[in-house]
Amino acid sequence: MGELERFELPEELEEFRRLVRTIAEERIEPRAAEIDETDEWPEDVYKVLVENDLMGVGYPEEHGGSGGGSLAFGVFIEELSRISAGVSLTPLVSKLGVIPLVVAGDDAKAKQMTEGIARGDVLMSYALTEPGAGSDPAAMTTRYERDGDEFVLSGTKRFITGAGVSHGYVVFATKDPSMRAKGVSAFLVMRDDPGVSFGRKEDKMGIRGSPTREVICDGARVPADRLIGEEGEGFAYAMRTLDYSRPAIAAQALGIAQGAFDFAARYATERQQFGKPIGEFQGVSFMLADMAMQLEAARMLVYKSLALCDAGDERMTYFSSVAKCFASDAAMRITTDAVQVLGGYGYIREYPVERYMRDAKITQIYEGTNQIQRVVIARELLKAFA
Repeated sequence: MGELERFELPEELEEFRRLVRTIAEERIEPRAAEIDETDEWPEDVYKVLVENDLMGVGYPEEHGGSGGGSLAFGVFIEELSRISAGVSLTPLVSKLGVIPLVVAGDDAKAKQMTEGIARGDVLMSYALTEPGAGSDPAAMTTRYERDGDEFVLSGTKRFITGAGVSHGYVVFATKDPSMRAKGVSAFLVMRDDPGVSFGRKEDKMGIRGSPTREVICDGARVPADRLIGEEGEGFAYAMRTLDYSRPAIAAQALGIAQGAFDFAARYATERQQFGKPIGEFQGVSFMLADMAMQLEAARMLVYKSLALCDAGDERMTYFSSVAKCFASDAAMRITTDAVQVLGGYGYIREYPVERYMRDAKITQIYEGTNQIQRVVIARELLKAFA
């Protein structure tokens, strides 16, 4: 039987997984707790990814990437997240920055940025959220206006992953807030453009080591050719981007859950109480069984959504939200149960499961909260049956 008949990934992808896992365990795992503790940008770990040609994974070869598509990228993110969710955001958010260029058909910019990312010269970020526009991005107030051969942007973007470290930012701004979605355009803004600055670094619960700051455009001037795609189409690009990026967040959630499960299951075979391993007690063994079932179900959904992205399938919107919502909810349950399996030790930072639990929480929030995912899922369902 072929891979699809056995519901398995192709052998070359499993071989790639083993390669990433080896690098992550040998080069990243020894630093994972320290990165979480200090919350400092790990330049040395970023260089490990660059040196092993991993920053180009998931980008087309004609753009300077190493190929593999969404499914390979998802496996990559899953394996990094199994060790350090904070580190996984380095390639994840750069990919998020390139996707709008691709969906807008802006191949020249996509190629330029991808080549830089693969070489290790460029990092990217995606700047959509604002202080008053989170789940309702069409309510954004960051403004733009044309001034000769430049666009002038003014406004503040909040909770921007990689801000300050990233070189390039896809910034969404509106010509007129009263136009809502129809007034939004997207721009490629660079870190050293005049009028661009960054707010304080947020002190986050999890995914530490990945900076989160405000991106402030105070009359920021960008050349007119940095408009992404067509004027007035920015909101459509933003929403289409999320169809492609939500499965990658689902893969991150899957990796976090797998890392916590692996540690808890091993612990349950080693920790003894009442003269036998705690895994032999039904209360613990049933908990592990439930965790395993959720993991397996999440993995199928995550891989299916990634494969649909590669195929450009019209069911992407639905399955991207299903996978992101299910996998992140599962990750929160699995990591919380992993802490419970370790008991008092699970609550102590010497053991990684409390870090996995803290990291899992954000996957239910960013890239659209899971409440928003349910709105999307229901809307797509009703559309199909109407």
